[in-house]
Amino acid sequence: MEEKNKKTPTDFKVLSMWERDYKTLYTKKFLNRKKYEAPDPKMAFSYIPGVIQKILVKAGQKVKKGEPMLVLESMKMMNIVLVPADGKVKKIHVSIGEKVAKNHLIVEFE
Repeated sequence: MEEKNKKTPTDFKVLSMWERDYKTLYTKKFLNRKKYEAPDPKMAFSYIPGVIQKILVKAGQKVKKGEPMLVLESMKMMNIVLVPADGKVKKIHVSIGEKVAKNHLIVEFE
């Protein structure tokens, strides 16, 4: 009798974690996952869905980390979005009254 789902030693992959190697099998879900990308400090994304109420910066304006950038209304609450790092505003990708989804690009910096 032959087993159809029997795994051979060549199916195992080596996973290195905390200075140790582990032999494991990767699932299809793991192999098809979205790969991690480091965040780009020159891009600011919305962290929640909502409606843009005010834009407090302009293209070409020099800004410092922690300054208010815009006001995003979500669930009847006004959220002040702060500048993530020192820099200069390159382009604003939203307008007042625009509905944005989570992770929508709102401001690009130089």
